Amino acid sequence: MPKGIAASPGIAMGKAYILEKEEYCILEYKIKKEEVEQELKRFETAVENSKKDLGKIKKRVEEEMGEKEAYIFQAHLYILEDPLFIQDITRRIKRQRLNAETAVRRTLEVFEAKFASARAEFVRRRFGDVEDVGGHILRNLLKRPTRTLSHLEEDIIVVADDLAPSDTASMQKGRILGFATNVGGRTSHSAIMARSMEIPAVVGLRDITKKVEPGSVVILDGNRGRVIINPSFQQLENYRKKKKRFISHKKNLATLRSLPAQTLDGREVSLAANIAAPEEVELAVREGAEGIGLYRTEYLYMNRSSLPSEDEQIEAYKKVIEKAAPNSVIIRTLDLGGDKFISHFPVPAEINPFMGWRAIRLCLERVDIFETQLRAILRASRFGNGKIMYPMISGVEEIRKVNQILAGIKEKLRREGTPFAENVEAGIMIEIPSAAVIADLLAKEVDFFSLGTNDLIQYSLAVDRVNEKVAYLYQPLHPTILRLIDNVIKCAHREGIWVGVCGEMASDPLSVLILLGLGVDEFSVAPTSLLEIKKIIRSAEWEETQEIAVKMLKSKTSYEAKRLAERRLSRRIKRIVRGNNNAG
Repeated sequence: MPKGIAASPGIAMGKAYILEKEEYCILEYKIKKEEVEQELKRFETAVENSKKDLGKIKKRVEEEMGEKEAYIFQAHLYILEDPLFIQDITRRIKRQRLNAETAVRRTLEVFEAKFASARAEFVRRRFGDVEDVGGHILRNLLKRPTRTLSHLEEDIIVVADDLAPSDTASMQKGRILGFATNVGGRTSHSAIMARSMEIPAVVGLRDITKKVEPGSVVILDGNRGRVIINPSFQQLENYRKKKKRFISHKKNLATLRSLPAQTLDGREVSLAANIAAPEEVELAVREGAEGIGLYRTEYLYMNRSSLPSEDEQIEAYKKVIEKAAPNSVIIRTLDLGGDKFISHFPVPAEINPFMGWRAIRLCLERVDIFETQLRAILRASRFGNGKIMYPMISGVEEIRKVNQILAGIKEKLRREGTPFAENVEAGIMIEIPSAAVIADLLAKEVDFFSLGTNDLIQYSLAVDRVNEKVAYLYQPLHPTILRLIDNVIKCAHREGIWVGVCGEMASDPLSVLILLGLGVDEFSVAPTSLLEIKKIIRSAEWEETQEIAVKMLKSKTSYEAKRLAERRLSRRIKRIVRGNNNAG
């Protein structure tokens, strides 16, 4: 039974349709000096035709699926205008005298290597956008027709190496039951599209295309990330029952959309969503998010050589702020550096980039980049309720510097007569141990805290969680982590500011109840997790979670803390989430 990544929930059963990986037979050859201009012209024509193709796709997707699904194709159009991408190809034609097809392929290989070196999964997946654009150019150079999934005559489950955004955009609604791919992750655009279209998807299956024959019957389990090939009669019957239970469970969860995230004994918290791109906000709102607790802005700076303009950023932030209104949108300022740099400006090589020149440290040195983003956030926030959040703050000095910069920007905007939101709240991510320790000092300087538990755990316990040798040491319920979180919350509340959690602990049922007991005010999770977490909160008693949290703070080991939590809460959690577990 092939196991992959559960990218979009649900269960599908049907015949497999194998979408072969598009291969380009490219003849590599040198051109003569006098042929260079002609080859450049051929390339330019292919680029212009690709722009027309993508423009048509964008328009069709807007009409059939909506604006948010079409947003990615605007990003693809930006790639076709990216000087770094285009100039790299033209340089190969001019200097190396390569034919256009070979020049495009060589440039794609260079970009692929750059993206592959990133440790963050969502950064690596962004190469799919560049590859898709490169495919359009190559098809136009080779005069090949665009492949499409828009003319299917029966319901099918798509099995492919990967699905480019153009592939998902051409899917015939109603005919595609789900899809399974060799590669991909939860943050890839195909996964986002699947969740938006509400069809099950399993990605990262490695070699599913080799295991499935065209026309084979498959079961696609998007809840657990499994694919069953040529299932037995009994397996089909079991999954039909699971599918019914899953649909019933989803309907039950849907009744919670308009209800508050409130415990049985009256403690109400906010439940917001984490998003990485504007097209995700509609799904978040549809699932009942009370705003956006973390809007990652890094995507704006990727897949390009030039930095995004102020106007471009305003447009992106405004879309999210307007869709989420009247709820708030917390926009995290640029968190590039470490493994997230691709190409737009030179970054020095570092032995340990995760603790080096990144996030707020980079912004305080490259104030020009920082000021442009802050201006855009302030100007976009007047269309709703935008908030600013600074990542990787380690001390009071950094906060005072950024607040000084923010005050200066506001003064400039006033002098210019440029409309902006005057009273935008500004908070920080608590993800460095030093910030957690001096939370009492930081709380006097900001409007809110957001616990970035992923990095807080990683840095506090000195654990690289992607390193299999030490991954077992990554313990969210370690006494150190519990005490740091407890200190942060108490310090914040003493100063009258609220505390949110936007890391993975906010999506883990057991951790949610512990955080609730410690006094967290807001949980921010992936849009698809919102209703499940709301159900857990609404089925809990705050007084009980407080009592358990107090006892856990006295634990001496991670094992002791986890055992205490599981003994008191596991049965309750199993009862709450039984519908989803039984469905998958």
